[in-house]
Amino acid sequence: MKGEDSLEQVIREESLPTSLPVITLANVDRIIEREYREQCVERLIEIVLYVENYLGVSRLFIP
Repeated sequence: MKGEDSLEQVIREESLPTSLPVITLANVDRIIEREYREQCVERLIEIVLYVENYLGVSRLFIP
């Protein structure tokens, strides 16, 4: 959280109980690994299928 317009600051200020989460890859350097990508996809599918469980959650790190 660096500065007034940082992503973290905006999330904190603008997030509502009905807001969708910001999804962030926990380790972007590993995206070249097939297994890691598959884990990310599985997690994303879970989030999409059960999106109502994630409303108001400010940020999710996957996988």
